[in-house]
Amino acid sequence: MWVEHLQQLALPGILVAGIGYFLGSLSFSIIFTKIFISKDIRSFGSGNAGATNVLRSVGKRAAALTFLFDFLKCVLAVVIGKAIIGYFAGLYGLSPLVEQYGAFAAGFGCLLGHVYPIYFHFHGGKGVVTSAAMMAIIDWRVFVLVLLGFIITFAISRIVSLSSMVGAVVYPIATFLITYFCDYQNQFLSGVEQADLAYVITCTILAFMIGAIVIFLHRANIVRLIHGEEKKLVPKKHEA
Repeated sequence: MWVEHLQQLALPGILVAGIGYFLGSLSFSIIFTKIFISKDIRSFGSGNAGATNVLRSVGKRAAALTFLFDFLKCVLAVVIGKAIIGYFAGLYGLSPLVEQYGAFAAGFGCLLGHVYPIYFHFHGGKGVVTSAAMMAIIDWRVFVLVLLGFIITFAISRIVSLSSMVGAVVYPIATFLITYFCDYQNQFLSGVEQADLAYVITCTILAFMIGAIVIFLHRANIVRLIHGEEKKLVPKKHEA
């Protein structure tokens, strides 16, 4: 049973979540802004420690580096999580599918670290890039659908926050559709072997939780969207 598997992997799961948290706490928007202009990104612009605010307030180069390193830190966390849980799954004779839970645990920890970084007084970003990296490494098929939702919304609105929330809504829906039809029923583009319904349900619940967190972190943006006050993305004209 999957519940028994999760119980056996509880301590390794906490370990990988912790690793993810400390990696996620490396807030590169703060780091690169201090390198480029010797200021704290949280003190101006939208006040958010994220790539979008860096793009608006600092410039393209700092924003590109922020995006890249925020993405890579979650990739590293997820890869480590999968490796550790995969090792223990083999040790206990569990299905290789269990390593996906390690990916979710590490990614979730990385997301929390990005939002509440221990190195920067627990005041971080909203985790959009971090979440995207986690989605991409856990299941590229799901990521393609989420990215499509983001791109279409952004092309229409030019609003990053709205596009990010649409992606967050698409995430659990896409996770269910892919894991159920591709992996459980094995109709096409199967990414895993011998997936059962419990796997589909568990992955969908985890994806829902992550999507819900991303939307919750954008609650101030939702208020601005309702009042028509949310800014469209306009990069800073000069480079810092």
